[in-house]
Amino acid sequence: MPKLHPVVAEVTARIVERSRATRADYIRRMDAARDSGAGRAKLSCANWAHAFAGAPVKDKLNAMSGTQPNVGVVTAYNDMLSAHQPFERFPQIIRDAVREVNATAQVAGGTPAMCDGVTQGRPGMELSLFSRDLIAMSTGVGLTHDAFDAVLALGVCDKIVPGLFMGSLAFGHLPVVFAPAGPMPSGIPNAEKARVRALYAQNQVDRRTLLESEIGSYHSPGTCTFYGTANSNQMMMELGGLHLPSTAFVHPETGLRDALTAAAAKRAVELARTGQGRMADVISEKSIVNMIVALLATGGSTNHAIHLVAMARAAGVLIDWTDMDQLSSATPLLARVYPNGSADVNAFQAAGGVAFVARELAGAGHIHSDVVTVMGEGIHHYFQEPVMIDGELVWKDGVCESLDTDILRPASNPFDTEGGLRLVQGDLGRAVIKVSAVKPENRIVQAPAAVFETQEDALQAFKDGRLDRDVVVVLRFQGPMANGMPELHSLSPALSVLQDKGFKVAFVTDGRMSGASGKTPAAIHVSPEALAGGPLAYVRDGDVIRLDADAGVLSTVGAPGLTARPPAPRSRVHAEGSAWGYGRELFAAFRHLVSTAEEGASICFGLPAGAAGHADTPSDPNLVDRAVDA
Repeated sequence: MPKLHPVVAEVTARIVERSRATRADYIRRMDAARDSGAGRAKLSCANWAHAFAGAPVKDKLNAMSGTQPNVGVVTAYNDMLSAHQPFERFPQIIRDAVREVNATAQVAGGTPAMCDGVTQGRPGMELSLFSRDLIAMSTGVGLTHDAFDAVLALGVCDKIVPGLFMGSLAFGHLPVVFAPAGPMPSGIPNAEKARVRALYAQNQVDRRTLLESEIGSYHSPGTCTFYGTANSNQMMMELGGLHLPSTAFVHPETGLRDALTAAAAKRAVELARTGQGRMADVISEKSIVNMIVALLATGGSTNHAIHLVAMARAAGVLIDWTDMDQLSSATPLLARVYPNGSADVNAFQAAGGVAFVARELAGAGHIHSDVVTVMGEGIHHYFQEPVMIDGELVWKDGVCESLDTDILRPASNPFDTEGGLRLVQGDLGRAVIKVSAVKPENRIVQAPAAVFETQEDALQAFKDGRLDRDVVVVLRFQGPMANGMPELHSLSPALSVLQDKGFKVAFVTDGRMSGASGKTPAAIHVSPEALAGGPLAYVRDGDVIRLDADAGVLSTVGAPGLTARPPAPRSRVHAEGSAWGYGRELFAAFRHLVSTAEEGASICFGLPAGAAGHADTPSDPNLVDRAVDA
């Protein structure tokens, strides 16, 4: 077994120690659930009859035996998400597959699955992050019937996989296998898409031209092909040991995809019969570290600086941004995939894909090899790739050398000696910045602040030419308490245009950017958020701000005693506008109870008292009322 990198060993040991009590409590609860016996054995005859009342006769007869596994399917199917549209046919594939091995499968429940691509820049985006915890709860509702011996989770996109992950861990005494749908075929080149967006932001092309470009990018069933949050999810599920190997980036409408879905279902049955591979054992401190490293090594989505904290907490594992920053300092950047390069995930997969990344990281000691996966002991299972030979699914070794070193490189010759995520901190709080797509000459910006409360105000200032200068655009009151922490990707084209004009430009916000965060330096997820009294509430137009990604600095310059000022009041119009309409009134309790961004922005899993220096009390709901009254 390769020697573990000392930084990986150090961070893992720190996480283990920090998580000692919470992890022990989680394992105790999962052991108790396992030891209580199969759920179907505890159901009364009436309960069991209800569970199979709508099933075919063959499945009823199988169920009546009381001895064969029943797989619960939790699906995030809808046909608005291109990545989830293929799930419409998956339940039947799964049922047919498990019948071949004398078992049954049922759709236990469905979860919401909103498309961030549709809601970008719209009020609905303010429900996006909260939908993750709602998906976790929906997963729990489906599985609480206690009629299942294993779980098959169907999800791909941004908040859906983290939510399924969190909800499934509440049933971690069962084996859980994730089955994705894969990416759509490549459309127009990503560089061309970005060019048209920039031209539209400058009013140099019309909306029809923009629409034609976007349709050329997003054009068929499957995941969007850039390396955003959805595809980062898939990388992490592989290295976390919850996928069958190299299933992430196989196209939806192929025989191979259907064969992999059937194989995942049969694997879930096998795990149920052998009592191996329960999710509580697969997801451990080591596998969480492997997921973080895989994200960093591939320049993945900044959204996972939030999601991973909540996901880990669901397994009793406590991580923070310092852990991620330290791991990033020692993780080689192996991939250049848009927005960190020009290639898409299809080109990444063709160059060697996940199997190559797993082999390289393990061989160089950057991930733990001695982990439990749904394939068995050891990460080496994920060095393989599936192929169809004479109609049969066969596994073979993945490539040992990259087939395109402009996209994928070995650990011995990486694109960069460190990963794509850094922690920045100072008198403005703690934040993360994705630097893998930011050129070195753009990573340090010191300029006067232009402070805004909404994306619309910032975009109007851009259109009016008021941002044609060296500037740090500050957008506050965008945190989870304020409005659910929407992605602010609509600002990306405008900020890129300013940078291309030669100005020094940076973005600072207590909100999120997209998983497709690009070439402009952006300090995001600033914590504590402005509404909770965070330092961004005290910043004024003209204050000089320094963002230095290299030194890890986010601070004001020449503004001593920043918080001695009175905090800026939140506009009543904007506060009330985020409280109702588009379903937002239904999530008032979420805004009141949500934890900080660094605590995972969750209502399900806040950190316990004293963990990682954070309090265990929820955000003060009166802060919201005071902000509206201001």
